Amino acid sequence: MKLANLEVEGGERLAVLDGEMARLLPVGVDAIEMLELRPAEREDRAAAATEAVALTEAKLLAPLHPPAVRDFVAFEQHIEGMVKTEGPGATVPAEWYQAPAFYFSNPNAIFAPGEQIEIPPGAKALDYECEVAAIIGTRGRDLTVENAREHIAGYTIFNDWSARDLQGFDLKLKMGWAKGKDFASTLGPWIVTADELEPRRDSEGRLDLAMSAALNGKTLGTDTLANAAWSFEQMLVYASRGCELVPGDVIGSGTCGSGCLGELWGRAGRREPPPLAPGDEVTLSVEGIGTITNTIIAGVDPIDYGAPRRR
Repeated sequence: MKLANLEVEGGERLAVLDGEMARLLPVGVDAIEMLELRPAEREDRAAAATEAVALTEAKLLAPLHPPAVRDFVAFEQHIEGMVKTEGPGATVPAEWYQAPAFYFSNPNAIFAPGEQIEIPPGAKALDYECEVAAIIGTRGRDLTVENAREHIAGYTIFNDWSARDLQGFDLKLKMGWAKGKDFASTLGPWIVTADELEPRRDSEGRLDLAMSAALNGKTLGTDTLANAAWSFEQMLVYASRGCELVPGDVIGSGTCGSGCLGELWGRAGRREPPPLAPGDEVTLSVEGIGTITNTIIAGVDPIDYGAPRRR
């Protein structure tokens, strides 16, 4: 099942996709409510939706309003390339192999496919990141690798927009990503429920979904979700350690191999292609889920916050 959030007659309506048509669920029903249901219950809800609109005549909104966004860095190829921005001899930190690391992103800065993305104030090295996000459907704490999968209700595409130069300043403060990440994340185009993607698992139990990133119509990177070194099950174990995951929580896979400019810069030793600029169009595609596109626009100048009072 594919669940899309649409703008219909000025309001927000959740819909079940049926070919080129979108069958509208009752006003007030949101994606999180549907994802909490068992698959058979979702099918019953969907069967009762008789009002429909053509998908081409409706505006896609972000598929959900997540209570929390945790973004991991699960692809070894990605981090191998990214660390080389520090120098050609840089290697993956040993700590990366010890735990599936993540950071918290901003759930109040979620953008839809087709929306324009402003360059954040002061940034000169804007980048995209091609990821898949798992959506939590069942509340859970201290999960195990064996039971974690049953807590995932669906998947969507995740563009973790990143201001690489602002990230560099964040890194110096050693408090995690802040202004380099909090300005925008794109989710979409819709949520594909987990049961629909189960047949796409490979012999090792990984979802084998082709992923690609294109800039202005030119494909710059391809990979498969199956290449992630850390599985979603492992990510959920770590995320839920001493902490409760709740329905609607977004768990990002991290960028796939060659899925961002930063990795290409690290491997080439120069910023080529150049950072994103106004007018650039970024398109991310994931097999079995769909495609999202956003266009970059100029942002505002940073507002001066002054200097601290010194002792």
